Amino acid sequence: MPSFTPHRIAGLLWAALTVAIFSGWFVVTRFSVTRELGIWDIAALRFGIGALILSPVIFGKGRTLPRAAWGEGFVFALLWGLPFVLLVALGIQLTSAGRAAAVAPTLMPVFAGLIGWAMFRQRPTPPRFTGYAAIAAGLAGLLAINPSGDGLRSMAGFAALSAAAGMWAIYTLLFSRSGRTPIQAAALICLWSSALLLPVYLGSGFSRFGLASASEIALQAGYQGVLMSAVAVVTFNRAVSRLGAGAAAAIIALVPAGASLLAVPLLGEMPSLMEAATIALIIAGVVLASRPTPKPPAPAIPRTEGSLQ
Repeated sequence: MPSFTPHRIAGLLWAALTVAIFSGWFVVTRFSVTRELGIWDIAALRFGIGALILSPVIFGKGRTLPRAAWGEGFVFALLWGLPFVLLVALGIQLTSAGRAAAVAPTLMPVFAGLIGWAMFRQRPTPPRFTGYAAIAAGLAGLLAINPSGDGLRSMAGFAALSAAAGMWAIYTLLFSRSGRTPIQAAALICLWSSALLLPVYLGSGFSRFGLASASEIALQAGYQGVLMSAVAVVTFNRAVSRLGAGAAAAIIALVPAGASLLAVPLLGEMPSLMEAATIALIIAGVVLASRPTPKPPAPAIPRTEGSLQ
């Protein structure tokens, strides 16, 4: 049985908050990209506002980072910054918000476990293997139920979402060994992503802000720029720090369930009975895959003659 220490409970609470924010992200993003704002606008709001909010973490008085941290942050931004957002957005465009919420967060813990095993010799326990199998089976079920678009279009969307999931998994493993604090990683991701995106965005004419209402821009600025860029990155990193990369990644697989629940009142999308059953299977896999790895028992001290009986 897992030990629910204060440290682990705090990690579970951070993970739960992250799941709530991530679940809403798919719904909120879908809300705008099917109306006036484009995905480039969403990315600009996410990383531009995030960089403004978090820049004091890096450039504040008395705060300096070693040169190696900037290179590390650049890698973080490539894995969980602008390229990740663009791949997920492509997946949403080629499939749907529901498919995207089902694929990327669900595959991520599976990739994290397998990559950790291959690169760091962290062999998953039998319960985690079972959890990964249940997650994969639930994912296959969700993809088989009412798939959107033609075959080639759906496969391209699935490939983009799978690539995003693999990048996210690698990020969790690298961050857990980096020595960076959660808020430092969040700031570096936003700063580097802004540096990569804004010159292209501002000089290309991609902006659609003039077509959107002030309320829609405010909604996306708050959700993308504050909740996703600043709050969610910090909460997820704190969950990784307390639960470990594999367990935190598995808990994020609850995002499809959260997104499905939010889509009912916000988008009017009611999951079918089969969809609910596959989501339940994913949750069962999450429960198994998020169990902490048991520590090996301490070696017994051999008795010698003359020791106390």
